[in-house]
Amino acid sequence: MATDLRALRKQVGQSIWLDNLSRTLVHDDILRRYIDEDGISGVTSNPSIFQKSIHSSPYYQEDLRQPADSAERLYERLVVDDLRKACDLLHPVHVETDGDDGWVSWEESPRLGQDEAATVTEAQRLRGLVQRDNLLIKVPATPAGIRAFATLIGRGVSVNVTLMFGLKHVRDVFAAYQKGMTQWVASGGDPRKVKAVASLFLSRVDTLVDQKLEIIGTSEALALRGKAAVAMAKSAYTIYQGVFHGKDFAALRAAGGRPQYLLWASTSTKNAAYSDLLYVEPLMGPQTINTLPDETLVKLRDHGSLVARIEDDMAGAQQTMARLASLGIDMDGAVAEQLQAEGLAAFAKSFEEMLAEVGRAMG
Repeated sequence: MATDLRALRKQVGQSIWLDNLSRTLVHDDILRRYIDEDGISGVTSNPSIFQKSIHSSPYYQEDLRQPADSAERLYERLVVDDLRKACDLLHPVHVETDGDDGWVSWEESPRLGQDEAATVTEAQRLRGLVQRDNLLIKVPATPAGIRAFATLIGRGVSVNVTLMFGLKHVRDVFAAYQKGMTQWVASGGDPRKVKAVASLFLSRVDTLVDQKLEIIGTSEALALRGKAAVAMAKSAYTIYQGVFHGKDFAALRAAGGRPQYLLWASTSTKNAAYSDLLYVEPLMGPQTINTLPDETLVKLRDHGSLVARIEDDMAGAQQTMARLASLGIDMDGAVAEQLQAEGLAAFAKSFEEMLAEVGRAMG
């Protein structure tokens, strides 16, 4: 019997978002069915997703032939329509949850990841283009991006901080959120109008760490394969609880400030030897989000178990992190920084290829 995923938010307190957006999803009522039948309560997108969408969906062809000043402006026109429709489909969820859920994420141009001022300006411009209250602007967790994130929260702009790969990223992003929210409240802003999530990428962590463990080659190292990402995520949840349910956030919480939920990203299993729900089932827990590609959503519906497990074996997660460190694997340094750089490069490549394809279609 298929799992009724609509129960996850009520029974566990976790939201499932769809890591995909295209005109086909919207036009063919696929997204609507996901919302109604599977309880999907949010959408994430990135340049790679839009590149695939524009390349594969037949519904963009007429718009691609319309005049535009540049390929980038035409791309924006295409995706703004998709984003607005997705926001509208999720608006009832947004209202029902008092703004806690029902969000759609749009990533800024990867060209801006190291430019703090440009990131702030662009986020405000993109929000103005879409004109929907349930839009999150995705900003990378680079040093410049994190500073920009604090500024944006301080101006009342809702943000999804992306490309986080380590616990230092988690701590720095949470601190920036508190700084920005403090500024927003001090300026008279309504904290209930602002939302932020922190996207921690998982499967890529195991891919890189497993390679390092295999090079080390000892029985201790090999026994840790496939365990780094979940251990890191559980450790991040411990940090989340300490920050947002502790005294440091108490005043903002009393004023109506929302905690910054952790969002599990990159959750499709890359190694066929591992469970196809490795980054889903062990990380179910309250006040978390998991964004799933379509194929992982289907697997969860087919044979998933909806049980809160995020706090299971927290001591084991800490031990795994300690054992990795003892083997010389620098999770917060070399691993996180390499993966973030690779993620930025991959998104930039997809973005430029997409603009080139749009440009060719323009003639």
